[in-house]
Amino acid sequence: MPAKAGRQGDDGPLGLAVVDKEPGWTSHDVVARCRRIFGQRRVGHAGTLDPDATGILLVGIGRVTRTLRFLTALGKQYEGEVVLGKATSTLDASGEVTGTWDMSAVTLTEVRSAAATLTGAIEQVPPMVSAVKIDGRRLHELARAGLEVDRPARPVTVSRFDVISPGDEPGTFRVVVECSSGTYIRVLAADLGAALGGGAHLRHLRRTRVGSFGVAEAHRIDELTPAHILTPVQAMRDMTQVEVDDDVTRQVSHGLALDKVALGAPGTGPWALVDRRGQLLAIYQGTESDRMVAACVLVASG
Repeated sequence: MPAKAGRQGDDGPLGLAVVDKEPGWTSHDVVARCRRIFGQRRVGHAGTLDPDATGILLVGIGRVTRTLRFLTALGKQYEGEVVLGKATSTLDASGEVTGTWDMSAVTLTEVRSAAATLTGAIEQVPPMVSAVKIDGRRLHELARAGLEVDRPARPVTVSRFDVISPGDEPGTFRVVVECSSGTYIRVLAADLGAALGGGAHLRHLRRTRVGSFGVAEAHRIDELTPAHILTPVQAMRDMTQVEVDDDVTRQVSHGLALDKVALGAPGTGPWALVDRRGQLLAIYQGTESDRMVAACVLVASG
């Protein structure tokens, strides 16, 4: 069923585009093209995809850019191939070879067993080619300058690391990964090679899902039109939504704190507050008390 077009904001379209990014495009390239397609200056993305990678890139249009950090935090699913026996400087196929091993005797069963040890709550060291900042500078900027710095390991959760089958070439294995935001699939590939007594890198990475947004509803950049923009409420469909009356709507428009018990807001938040017309008003977060506070407000006060 085609998506309902996002509504028009004061300065152009307003909503979320689910883009199926093609190889060769940077996430910044996609944002720049969307600015031209939608005639909207305020455009941003929720979670970078490497130029060689394909798949889901969520692009916020207009004031929906204020909500992108909540979309970035959604869990993700990827498909790709791990190439055993060859490590690279970028941990993927775009880098220079930094080591080789004869891993031709490694079996599918052994690869699956090793992958199982890399699931659950684990820690990862971000790659030098990532956008993580160290002392105010992004790692990929330091890498381009020929520098390598110590990177503290970060906790991530890998809920699924399935080795589906061997690839078309010897020593390659198709994998599916479901993980928390902030997980680097190329690091998983490299760690898998190390766990098997050698090295490995990643290729053909494709992000197939971000939260509930999958490839079935995504569009290539050359297919996008304003009719493909999801509404702000649809953009927040993975968040608990709370409908409020006109009195509360006026309070929300001024960013006032609210009583979550009085509103009947379930759980610990965050919550998407919507009015009786189904318009997204704001995102609210919980506190240690029964108060909920505005994280971002989309409706104008009046």
